[in-house]
Amino acid sequence: MSTSTSTSLPMSSAALPLPIHGTSAAPTRNPAHEQRRSQPAGPAQAPQTSSFNWERVWLGVLVFAMLAVLLLTVALPVGTLLGHSFWSSDGKFSGLSQYIAYAQTPGVGRSLLNSLWLSAASASICVAVAYVYAYGVMRTCMPLARLFRAIALVPLLAPSLLMAISLIYLFGTQGILKSLLMGSTAYGPFGIILGSVLWTFPHALMILCTTLASGDARLYEAAATLGAGRWRSFCQVTLPSSRYGLMISWIVVFVLVVTDFGVPKVIGGNTQMLATDIYKQVIGQQNLSMGAVVAMLLLVPAGIAFAAERHLRSRQSATMAVRAVPLVPQPHAPLDRALLVYCAVVAFALLAVLGTAVFASFVTYWPYNLTLSLKNYQFDMMDGGGWASYANSLSMAVATAVAGSLLSFLSAYLVAKPTGFVRARQWLQAIATIPMAVPGLALGLGYILFFNSSSNPLHFLYGSLGILVLCSVAHFFSVAHITQLAALQQLDREYELVADSMGVPFWTVLWRVHLPVCLPAIMQVAGYFFVNAMTTVSAVVFLYSPETTLASVAVLAMDDAGDVAPAAAMATMIFVTAAAGRLLIGAADSWLQRRTQHWRHR
Repeated sequence: MSTSTSTSLPMSSAALPLPIHGTSAAPTRNPAHEQRRSQPAGPAQAPQTSSFNWERVWLGVLVFAMLAVLLLTVALPVGTLLGHSFWSSDGKFSGLSQYIAYAQTPGVGRSLLNSLWLSAASASICVAVAYVYAYGVMRTCMPLARLFRAIALVPLLAPSLLMAISLIYLFGTQGILKSLLMGSTAYGPFGIILGSVLWTFPHALMILCTTLASGDARLYEAAATLGAGRWRSFCQVTLPSSRYGLMISWIVVFVLVVTDFGVPKVIGGNTQMLATDIYKQVIGQQNLSMGAVVAMLLLVPAGIAFAAERHLRSRQSATMAVRAVPLVPQPHAPLDRALLVYCAVVAFALLAVLGTAVFASFVTYWPYNLTLSLKNYQFDMMDGGGWASYANSLSMAVATAVAGSLLSFLSAYLVAKPTGFVRARQWLQAIATIPMAVPGLALGLGYILFFNSSSNPLHFLYGSLGILVLCSVAHFFSVAHITQLAALQQLDREYELVADSMGVPFWTVLWRVHLPVCLPAIMQVAGYFFVNAMTTVSAVVFLYSPETTLASVAVLAMDDAGDVAPAAAMATMIFVTAAAGRLLIGAADSWLQRRTQHWRHR
């Protein structure tokens, strides 16, 4: 964005030249002349009115087109899933009979109980470990704090399957650490909880780091004045001020675990969970109607947790003090050293688990022949689609990053900036936040039921790479939309007011102001879409065809076939590709900011 553009738009409308069409004042003025004086840009009234009308038309087209896109990719698949749960597999309306039949199935209560208590246990352990880690990174003067924070975020680049495969190599039947289990098995609750804690750890850490980053120094000064030590200040000041962040992170981790499919599928053994029940109903028994029933049951705890999280976020924002003094951590050698050791142990555990799967992918035959080779990377000789599945994942991730970042920016713009079409924009905002409460398995099953219908004109997308891109964009759309919305809402309303007074159409302001200013957020969202599209399993496990098998699905296929080492190799390829893609997008972001964001440093 040029400097002249950025300096001319924010000027006040009072400073604009008056549209006077002569130098001498006439003694009388007719109404037509007064109307011309009220126009903001010169003597041509008719073109101005026509331009305004065309602006409204095009704006309406964009709003309703975006609303149609979200209806087709989010609302209708979820609605079809709900409706299909009341219809039997032979096409007859069954009401609640399928819910009753599923409730009477042996083991259903066990699946529900396991899903709830394993998710609750995983969330509690994960949040407790992450809170101490975040406290060490954000509230102490320990060395290498930024390095430890970066290491803790590395699991975001790996699919949850990689953690589960690593645990098999460590604690499985031939695991190098299986003796630590003292005869117990890793295939079951132990593996599910440990694997879930490992892959959800960075999600909890990001929330808790944000919570602990903002502290009011006045509270700690008052506590010290009253004679409170560090431990009492922590218990009576730090913990109470962190309660919302702790509850939000617990809910986020709970939802991630209860809706996760990868970890219980790989290392869950015979432990029944709702997520694996859906997979068995759809893939094992080809019973889509019963799968829809289980998916709706899985949506209930996710929806309740989502509503609770939204409520807690609103409460958290309302309790932020306006006059708070930023807290600056003070050195305290014993505490700094203790938390340095703690963070080092946790970071080492994360890297060791990830490194085990990476190392095992290069081993000839674990654990008997540890000679390094590339035998496990010969994917064309194994189940899962070979190297073509990796190429499909790469293509799908790139397309998802491009389409997702642009669509989420457009949806956020249409919600935040226009003034007309209020009701349509409210619906747009509501539908854009639906995917946050819908598990990936439920959304994927909804896509099957909606796009596979012969009466759907979009039926041709079923089985193609396009439907995988659409489902991935829809699955991760809410976070991207909210991120872009936050970036757009930082721009003052004065831009639109001045543009209106100058007769500048909205698409010019969008192209020359909103898009350049929000470019860093767009690139961040593109990286988010790319990484998640490479690593996702649940949203796409029902949608691929033999020609569009993905790398994450290939990991499942190879693991099911007993090829654990090749599965680790493919998961390693996903991890490396996600990291490389994130670095490339970051480099592109830096280059674009140097080219377009000079005004930020003035």
